[in-house]
Amino acid sequence: MSYVLVAHGTRKSTGVEMIGSLANRVAAVVGCGVHVAFVDVLGPTPAEVLRGLTGPAVVVPAFLSRGYHVNTDIPAHVAASGRAGVTVADALGPSPEVARVLGDRLIESNWRPGDSVVLAAAGTSDPAARSDLHKMAAWVSALSSSRVELAFAATGEPPVCDAVATLRRRGARRVVVASYLLADGVFQDRLRNSGADAVSDPLGSHPAMVRLIASRFRRARLTKAA
Repeated sequence: MSYVLVAHGTRKSTGVEMIGSLANRVAAVVGCGVHVAFVDVLGPTPAEVLRGLTGPAVVVPAFLSRGYHVNTDIPAHVAASGRAGVTVADALGPSPEVARVLGDRLIESNWRPGDSVVLAAAGTSDPAARSDLHKMAAWVSALSSSRVELAFAATGEPPVCDAVATLRRRGARRVVVASYLLADGVFQDRLRNSGADAVSDPLGSHPAMVRLIASRFRRARLTKAA
């Protein structure tokens, strides 16, 4: 059984390194190698990785909600690979595990009770993915005991910088952006430049993310065996 972790891709070397480190940490947990593929910006693509493997394979989408890349891109790559016996697991979010990671990242960023919080996602035009993001915002709101506004680094309204400015106009003393991104990259840079008092780190290197991805691989493998 081969394991493939599929991420978005970024030109920023720290983001690529973060995904590689995440795959290595997952490999240590599951006890076998984890291949890395990207659907955009750089390669190898999922189709290229799958063509180089033999036997059954499990693909875990390293995405935090459903959307075009999960619903369309990855299945298209699996089909293009010509490989049979490929199981595609669910996206990583929304999930309570990811909500708890977001809570930890907020605390690490020097969030304080009473701060206004913006949950910042990459963005999507997919209705199911937007529903996922609103669910995550509700969970983070429950964890932080404060209202959480949803904003976007790329596709969607409002942009993160506008959400931060709006909260300040409403009288917010401090605004903290909770990064709902897996790895460092251009989108994380936009969050850092949003004018917030603090911005949490991407989720990828958190130990709970390693456990969640390992669980996705194991569950898909057990389901396939059954």
